[in-house]
Amino acid sequence: MPEQNGDKSQEPTPHRRQQAREHGQVAKSQDLASAVLLTVGVLVLLTLGGQVVHFFLDYTKRQLGETPHLHADVTFAVHSWTVLVLRLAQVMLPIFGLVLLAAVAANVMQIGFFFLPEKLLPDFGRISPLKGFGRIFSLSNVVHLAFGIFKIAVIAVVAYWCLWKQKDTILGLTALTVPEIARFLGEVLLWTTLKIGAALVALALLDFGFQWWKHEQDLRMTPQEVREEMKNLEGNPLLLSRRRQVQRQLAMTRLSAAVPKADVVITNPTELAVAVEYEPETMAAPIVVAKGAGAIAKRIRELALQHGVPLVEKKPLAQALYREVELNHPIPADKYAAVAEVLAYVYQLKGKTIPTPTRA
Repeated sequence: MPEQNGDKSQEPTPHRRQQAREHGQVAKSQDLASAVLLTVGVLVLLTLGGQVVHFFLDYTKRQLGETPHLHADVTFAVHSWTVLVLRLAQVMLPIFGLVLLAAVAANVMQIGFFFLPEKLLPDFGRISPLKGFGRIFSLSNVVHLAFGIFKIAVIAVVAYWCLWKQKDTILGLTALTVPEIARFLGEVLLWTTLKIGAALVALALLDFGFQWWKHEQDLRMTPQEVREEMKNLEGNPLLLSRRRQVQRQLAMTRLSAAVPKADVVITNPTELAVAVEYEPETMAAPIVVAKGAGAIAKRIRELALQHGVPLVEKKPLAQALYREVELNHPIPADKYAAVAEVLAYVYQLKGKTIPTPTRA
């Protein structure tokens, strides 16, 4: 039997998922974050890298081509350094900011926001040789090793394909000037890296799918674990059953006291029952003293018949009162006319007249 063998045949409960998350057990691919960071970094360099190149070219020209400054004092050095850092920050901060944003987004999209300060504490169990060998030869590490070899092969194929397309230009580099060669090499390097990054993102998505599947398999529970968790969260089943029985008895006791005082019970006719009481001298509007569905509605009808409380079938009104009015609360103003019509009918049966409801 699956239960006897301890097979994890049950889906993980929300509590199990929450516990795993609190201990840092989430589906995450390190490769996906790295691949996204590489790809975004190359895109940012392709977009904003020209500003960095122009900045260093201009700076080099000023340092080597202009008249040298002969003020070799601390004030001059600090001022020059401050100007250089501020100008460089204007160029580099947008690049660093976008790369940092991509790194954060790549991780948040996988696992969301959560903080685990206990992970900062040293875990001496991780330096155990036996546990270390177990992790090295685990199925997860074997899969990672095979996946790593496959990634190297993919990177080699993509790089070879990109360079092969440029073979004619590469063979003719001797005919170009040094700036042209540098520009060509920079473009080839960036575009080849971008294509490698795109390939790594595709592979990382597959790795994330595997990590998610493995995480779901690790979280699965045996039937015994599900029962133990329910017992720990909700308490002993016998005590729980007894508590529910007491709650049902209290509810029936309240019905036994409230329904006999009602003037009418409005029904649906069998699914719902709403008991309404109205005392013109003390109430500004009729009050719902009892309501219920299913077995409770059946009990309300039985009590009404036992104590001579009229039953009136008004499906839309019963549904509205059951849905909108809380126990021991007056009916809303838009239901005055409908309830007054029912009460007038009941009072007519009893040979009484119903006064006009006084609005609070």
